[in-house]
Amino acid sequence: MKITNVEIYQVRPRWMLVKISTDEGITGWGEPTLEGKATVVEEMIHVFSTWLIGEDPDNIEALYNRMYRGGFYRGGGVLCSAISGIEQALWDIKGKKLGVPIWQLLGGRCRDRVRMYAHAVPFKDNPSREELQYWVKKRVDDGFTALKTSMVNPPIRHVDTWKKVEEIVSRIAVMRETAGNCVDIAIDFHGRVSPAMAPLLMKELEPYHPMFVEEPVLPENVDVMKEVSQKTVIPIAAGERLFTTFGFRELIDKRAVHIIQPDLCHCGGILQGLKIAAMAANQYISVAPHNPLGPVALAACLQLDTAISNFTAQEHPTHEEKLDLGVGLLKNPFVIQEGYIDVPKGPGLGIDVDEYAVKELQYDGNWANPVLYFEDDHSMGEW
Repeated sequence: MKITNVEIYQVRPRWMLVKISTDEGITGWGEPTLEGKATVVEEMIHVFSTWLIGEDPDNIEALYNRMYRGGFYRGGGVLCSAISGIEQALWDIKGKKLGVPIWQLLGGRCRDRVRMYAHAVPFKDNPSREELQYWVKKRVDDGFTALKTSMVNPPIRHVDTWKKVEEIVSRIAVMRETAGNCVDIAIDFHGRVSPAMAPLLMKELEPYHPMFVEEPVLPENVDVMKEVSQKTVIPIAAGERLFTTFGFRELIDKRAVHIIQPDLCHCGGILQGLKIAAMAANQYISVAPHNPLGPVALAACLQLDTAISNFTAQEHPTHEEKLDLGVGLLKNPFVIQEGYIDVPKGPGLGIDVDEYAVKELQYDGNWANPVLYFEDDHSMGEW
């Protein structure tokens, strides 16, 4: 079998898909979306495609190494996102060729269904008490047993006011009161909070028993992450902005977190995700893959979630409601029942992409995350 074509589609609302075709008529799909940099990743894939065409798609590890090690400079979001989407598509081809789901090729399944956690509240600054109650109740009524929220509305000063702390804590209190004690609530700090503020804020949040705090500080300095994690009883999660096993090594070896969050659209793909999970298992660290993106990314995550023993829960953005599950993009959209998705049974990624819908949803790929500034001095804050 040989690769004959590599096609890229930028699709609304902010996703990018790659399709790899072969001379045996088998095609594979992947999602190399890099938020705010999708058009740059597209160019990187074009560079790879100049030599990928004519190669045997079965040789996933060899092709990964050619993409990662073939250039003098390694790592980073653009390179690793391009590799990730291509790698997902190669696994999709292999699974379809052999007639089995990818998880079968990763060692078989460790569970019958995959627990999902929903984004509790759509992105909005300063939601009211009534809005919080409405959205939390809706997610619980929809069957979710785990929610995540980002109540740390940016930007946050290096040392902020007690009023800011009270505002954040009061919103989590409303969520806990509404959800009850049988629903997990995770809190995403999004790297917005300083090492000075994070321990103080987490101390005030401890009575509400968060499932975890995500990225309590920025991820570049692992020693600081570890220092902050040692000052709280709340489990700490991080890893969405790290790439390959090399990027996760220090975080895991130093036990700086309790939960790692590799993003299969950025970390190097499915096999890198499996290797990262194995590294984490040696330190009794669990895995909750990051995924605020589209249904092809979700399909890749579900394959890994099924195959690893140290899985916690799978992120599901719920911003585009059914579109996030593939309605209008996949011929067989995912279905969440009682907060779980059944282990996929179909070959490869277990999805059937509607190519007509893909073309209907195409756009120019230009999307950028907000850049925030403080009002009083116009200095830059973290988003």
